[in-house]
Amino acid sequence: MDEHLNLIVIGTSAGGMPALLQLVAQLPATLPAAVLVVQHLSVDSSGEFLVERLAQHTELQCRLAMHQEPIRLGHLYLAPPDRHLLVKGLRLLVTKGPHENHYRPAADALFRSAAASHGSHVVGVVLTGMLHDGTAGLEFIKRAGGTTVVQDPTEAEFPSMPESALRNVDIDYTVPLSRMGPLLQQLAREAGAAAAPIPDDIILEASIAERVVGTVEEVNQLGHQVPLTCPECGGSLWEMEHGHVHRYRCHTGHTFTADALMAATQHQLEESMWVALRMLEERKNLLAGMARRHETGNMRLQEERVEELKTHIDRLRQFLLNGTAGGPRAHVRNTTAQDGPTEQNNGLQ
Repeated sequence: MDEHLNLIVIGTSAGGMPALLQLVAQLPATLPAAVLVVQHLSVDSSGEFLVERLAQHTELQCRLAMHQEPIRLGHLYLAPPDRHLLVKGLRLLVTKGPHENHYRPAADALFRSAAASHGSHVVGVVLTGMLHDGTAGLEFIKRAGGTTVVQDPTEAEFPSMPESALRNVDIDYTVPLSRMGPLLQQLAREAGAAAAPIPDDIILEASIAERVVGTVEEVNQLGHQVPLTCPECGGSLWEMEHGHVHRYRCHTGHTFTADALMAATQHQLEESMWVALRMLEERKNLLAGMARRHETGNMRLQEERVEELKTHIDRLRQFLLNGTAGGPRAHVRNTTAQDGPTEQNNGLQ
């Protein structure tokens, strides 16, 4: 048996299910590749329901991925909710490893493992979705000799993921969904024709993900430690030195693009400011109570302190309510909330 399989790995998020249905309808049972899909899902969603929907629109055999399951051509495997889908040789790995870019399952994790195992035999695809998952993954595939494809962002329901990929990676094909099926069939037939060496850093990162956690010594081989902390676990972060996508990771396995890390720290800052507002309110109430119980001379001083705190509280509240602290993240929250009417019942995020 050939040690390599032709793989088509797909990452998508908001608006992903309609896009997937349109795409897989174009793929025949004789496709000379296996299709592995990461759709961002809520933890309590039904993966089986989504598999059934996909199966109604394609000739591919659709399955919810299972740990250590052999990979078969002409099959589609969907990552289960709250689990990463990885590739190890000719089998699937389904793990509950650390979040990557705040997601589990994450497209980056799947794409990296596929690139590490099958190199130029991999075609990576990013469809509609919010934020940045899949960008680093496409670069992994590109550096390992594979082929990269993104949905034309002008037609994507949520263009952030395709746009992020196009900004950061030299993408091979940018096409609308209506033309993507025939393109993927052609690329599957041609995959592996021009083999390339797989970079050692990709292999190392993939092996760390398989074991769920890495050592400090291993992470030191991938980058250099920086004075930043992981927003997921509070550990130290390393800035990655390979590839062109600006990335960070901690030794426990959480990884972030620079954009994702910026969004996370912005969110932490906003939450901290709300905590500060609560503490200021409590201090004001405490001082007001003390003023009511002290002699006249001290009461005036306490009242001045209360008025000073009121000024700080009003300024901080206006700062938060006007959205200044939220920055771009406030927009992301509002947009993501709109996913509910069309996809929330299916457990999509």
